[in-house]
Amino acid sequence: MQVTETLSEGLKRGYNVVVPASDIEAAREKRLVEVAKTVNLPGFRPGKVPMGVVKKRFGGSVTAEVLEQSVNDATNKVLNDRGLRTASQPKIEIVSLEDGKDLVFKIDAELLPDIQMPDFKALELTRLKAEPTEEAVTKTLTEIAKRQQEFVTLEGDDVVPAEIGHVLTIDFLGKVDGVPFEGGTGTDMNVELGGTGFIPGFAEQLVGMKPGESKVIDVTFPANYNSTELAGKAATFDITAKALKRPVPVELTDELATTLGFEGLEDVKKAITSSMQREYDQVTRLKLKRELLDALAGQVSFAVPDSMVEAEFSQIWERIEADRAKGQVDDEDAGKDDDTLKAEYRAIAERRVRLGLLLAEIGRVANIGVTPEEMNRAMIREAQRYPGQEQMVVEFFRKNPQAADSLRGPIYEEKVVDYVLELAKVTDKIVPPEELTAEPAQTKAEAA
Repeated sequence: MQVTETLSEGLKRGYNVVVPASDIEAAREKRLVEVAKTVNLPGFRPGKVPMGVVKKRFGGSVTAEVLEQSVNDATNKVLNDRGLRTASQPKIEIVSLEDGKDLVFKIDAELLPDIQMPDFKALELTRLKAEPTEEAVTKTLTEIAKRQQEFVTLEGDDVVPAEIGHVLTIDFLGKVDGVPFEGGTGTDMNVELGGTGFIPGFAEQLVGMKPGESKVIDVTFPANYNSTELAGKAATFDITAKALKRPVPVELTDELATTLGFEGLEDVKKAITSSMQREYDQVTRLKLKRELLDALAGQVSFAVPDSMVEAEFSQIWERIEADRAKGQVDDEDAGKDDDTLKAEYRAIAERRVRLGLLLAEIGRVANIGVTPEEMNRAMIREAQRYPGQEQMVVEFFRKNPQAADSLRGPIYEEKVVDYVLELAKVTDKIVPPEELTAEPAQTKAEAA
């Protein structure tokens, strides 16, 4: 086999490869002999079919098989002999493919970069931690109690103007420019005053109404309303109040705890505290990981494969265009032309690829892997999201390697992050919960 390098530029490599016709013919004859031993044709005993018949019946398919295998074997040898690791499947172009002549083809490959490991011990990180306050636990408990409360209908002399917290039963008719619109009519609708779920300003204007009263209210649909025909438009609603209910306060007692399935109120508080702590710990982990990735990004600078950046950018831009179609544009992107936005998001794509390659290399060097037990747990967790279909989901992942990789990737990344954090200098800092959960101002790249 003759190999000539035609390109060596950055991470890109190109080769011309010539496989001698004699090698092709030898491989073809060998394969035909193998076929002759197993072929079963009418009129011949198994393994006794004359070679001439075998060549006539199977010569074409065997030749195609041998040529494909020769290209694959030659390509692997070219790359392995030079110790090259490719970023993606090499592109193959057949130059000459004629019976009895040398096989000539081109290889175009893009390589993974050589990555120097950062000094992990020099990394200094701060792990923000928080604990649930008694006030926060009590607030959550009060909200739980509120969801357990019952409502009583006010009648006769008990009727008062509707207040925040009351539930008003109404009929309504919505109009835009004086014309009723589809989906804008409702009867016996219960509206909690001060609650959520309605158009901004709708429920607020019902305060003060009594059963039997009618009024017209003015509202404006949000710009991102799920109906494009109504989004951003002004509308009126004809309201008729029909019934009024007020909540019956629920006291924070052991009796409430019993209805929630606990023995006492302290047990409820402990459960709330544990749940809140888990949430805080997740935020702690997320922020520490983000700080680590930012630190790593600042310590490395190596070329990344164009093909990987382009693939990542394409996914990002596809999502941007989908958001645009829904009228959802990031405030930071508003007013920028496509060329500017593409440049910014391509930089984000490059950062993502670089960090991904770095984490993968750290894991490779440190011999980090994902065990079958970890994969099984991940598949079971995913399957539990589909009650009644658990076994089918598990089988799907076992039969589809690419789908399984979607589970393996996050596990691998978290193990690599844990490995680096063990080596880095991490200082714990106790902060108030609101400081832990606050989102700091970030650039697009940091947020990515």
